[in-house]
Amino acid sequence: VQLVESGGGSVQAGGSLRLSCAASGRSFSRYIMGWFRQTPGKEREFVGGISWSGASTYYGDSVKGRFSVSGDNAKNTVYLQMNSLKPEDAAVYYCAAAFMVTTMSKAGEYRYWGQGTQVTVSS
Repeated sequence: VQLVESGGGSVQAGGSLRLSCAASGRSFSRYIMGWFRQTPGKEREFVGGISWSGASTYYGDSVKGRFSVSGDNAKNTVYLQMNSLKPEDAAVYYCAAAFMVTTMSKAGEYRYWGQGTQVTVSS
């Protein structure tokens, strides 16, 4: 599975961005897909995830109510819609895939990772 993120950029606080993660190699519908973010000197933080069936989504506490994860099986693409962005949301965002996980929020459980896309939020 190869994952390629896109859609990062600069936005003012309160604005929105939509990140995309295009998967190739296998249909992502068989995988758990997660979004993580990381800033220098900090551990990778779970942002949100979606089960392979698309029936369940999960979010980190810091983004609940502002971010949403969705998927398009036909396009093999997962999206992260980010609304009401705050300066503390600025980070490199990564998508990740795993065939199965015991804890969706644990980065170590994901086997495949994209290269990341930078999100900058100005106050």
